[in-house]
Amino acid sequence: MSNDAAGLHTRFIVLLAALVALGPLSIDGYLPGLPDLAGDLRAGAAATQLTITACLAGLAIGQLIAGPLSDTYGRRRPLLAGLALYTIASALCAVAPDVRTLVGLRLVQGIGGAFGIVIANAMVRDRTSGTHTARLFSALTLITGLAPVFAPVLGGQLLRVTAWPGIFVALAVLGAVMLAASAAGLPETRPSASRQPLPAVVGQLLSDRVFTGYVLANGLVFAAMFAYISGSPFVLQEIHGLSPQQYSAVFAVNAAGLIAAAQISGRLVARAGARVLLLAGLLGATAGGTTVLGAVLTRAPLPVLLTGLFVLVSSVGLVMPNAAAQALGEPSGKTRSGATPLGFHQFPF
Repeated sequence: MSNDAAGLHTRFIVLLAALVALGPLSIDGYLPGLPDLAGDLRAGAAATQLTITACLAGLAIGQLIAGPLSDTYGRRRPLLAGLALYTIASALCAVAPDVRTLVGLRLVQGIGGAFGIVIANAMVRDRTSGTHTARLFSALTLITGLAPVFAPVLGGQLLRVTAWPGIFVALAVLGAVMLAASAAGLPETRPSASRQPLPAVVGQLLSDRVFTGYVLANGLVFAAMFAYISGSPFVLQEIHGLSPQQYSAVFAVNAAGLIAAAQISGRLVARAGARVLLLAGLLGATAGGTTVLGAVLTRAPLPVLLTGLFVLVSSVGLVMPNAAAQALGEPSGKTRSGATPLGFHQFPF
């Protein structure tokens, strides 16, 4: 590969990684500001947390919409439309007058962000094959897991200089930048002759029990992490008294654990195998979740709770890449189209 071709390939992958991260960043970037948001909009904790659920629902629903559209109309046009929708919804979130309006806008924001997740994975499948596909898809899946962990850290720092609406303004700016970059730097990767509806492909994949097992392993662990993410702002800040910056530091530590686990996985996968590392990750997630449950039931000190959360989140770094690689690596051509259902099972919770 020439230097020019290598540079184009690198820019292509960087853009896809940014697209995959956009949706998860939207879920959690404003988490440190949730208590202030609840006060400003005069909303209870349950109504405020619904703004998280709405974005998750939008990401799940949007992936089911984006997949068929990108197979029918190509990758570029649906992607640009989704990014435009995301940018507009993010800007409107910043000026939402009440929590009900914010919930509706968050749903739309999630739908727009989902287009980046689905189409980025689809473009990888269009451009690569075999083990290269599995490696790239694993990397994008890892970013999907890292982004929501880093987002509160960035949000906590933004709150030093702005209030919670400023986070949505930042997301709108990011969406506009990604729209411009995608329009300029991402070519159409699906030829007209290859375009076809996706529902039949999804049905075949979900009828494959082996593939579905990997999807469920991936989705259930991701659900556990998002249960922690959605509930932690109130638990750690209001019950345990952490400041927004301390809360962000907790996320930074967990992010370090997730990154370390993913790095260990990358180094050991050739020797140990993806299935062994996936099992280790599932056992770790079980141990971490059990520790969290025990800490809550016994009202254990905060360090016990944080230890369980650290083990749980770190285990995601083992589960997600290896579950994705196994799902894509089954010896069947149909698994190469599995990104949409795999992604959908990460965001219905």
